[in-house]
Amino acid sequence: MKYIENYSNDPRYNLAFEEYCFKYLPRDEDYLLLWINSPAIIIGKNQNTIEEVNSEYIKMKGIQVVRRITGGGAVYHDLGNLNFSIITNAEGSKIDFKKYNISILEALIKLGVKCELSGRNDITIEGKKFSGIAQSIWKDRVLNHGTLLFNTELDVLNNALNVKKDKIESKGVKSVKSRVTNIKDHLNVDVDIEEFREILARSILNTDDVEAKTLKLNEEQLQEIDKLFQEKYSTWEWNYGSSPPFNYKNYRRFPFGSVEVRLEVKHGSISECKIYGDFFGTEDISILEKRLIGQKYEKEGLGKFLKEIDLKEYFGGIRKEDFLDLLIN
Repeated sequence: MKYIENYSNDPRYNLAFEEYCFKYLPRDEDYLLLWINSPAIIIGKNQNTIEEVNSEYIKMKGIQVVRRITGGGAVYHDLGNLNFSIITNAEGSKIDFKKYNISILEALIKLGVKCELSGRNDITIEGKKFSGIAQSIWKDRVLNHGTLLFNTELDVLNNALNVKKDKIESKGVKSVKSRVTNIKDHLNVDVDIEEFREILARSILNTDDVEAKTLKLNEEQLQEIDKLFQEKYSTWEWNYGSSPPFNYKNYRRFPFGSVEVRLEVKHGSISECKIYGDFFGTEDISILEKRLIGQKYEKEGLGKFLKEIDLKEYFGGIRKEDFLDLLIN
């Protein structure tokens, strides 16, 4: 097994780095990556982004949202979380979480962490989750990766993923809430996350000389990673537009009357729109419905769109910020 160093903290670049190593490095070798992201929510391949994140909170905190190529639920990353990726040849076409994570368990147990594989794809300590694992199989290669909550800000984690889902009927995979804990609280040694990364690398690689097993990527390979970073992982189309279809509905009563909005969203944009209520306006509401179709379903873009609309013509009286909250809240 070769160790590939990556000290970037940009979640978009790191996921591009991981995908390149998974799909394009020589297949006669196994690879280990240990990497750390700045604050981000990493969305599963089959999830609706808008359904998984607390949009207002993550905007306030500057938390990025990036989609990965594996399934499973949304996870929160920050500088106190260590991510691992193990890339190897697949034995069959079935997902097998136990087989590919034995080395992670053994490394943690050596550090005095009494942990176990729990449920389908979690690693827990005393019933509390500190690692969520996901896998992808592609052309007889398997990518097995996961989180290791080392010293993560758990309050931020809970707030960033705390979403009201009663307004959304989704066809995407939904995350499962779990009680979580940090590894650092259960270690028998006092180490920081960089020391923890080094200890984990030595244990998984079964060597005290990590440098001897380190693979350096060449300039051409790094350019290909940068291309993936720019053209895929940095785009709205991948991170939001790749969401499965969902239906959204919301209702509010205003001084001028009640308004109910029903939307269908496909590929991250509004594909159908109906607005109901007992309001009075001088313009036919169907004109506004048609204008909303095709708009990207994200708050900033819809806010800019509404600046060009005279909503009083349709409703008699409504603040644009209130109608925006009705559309996407």
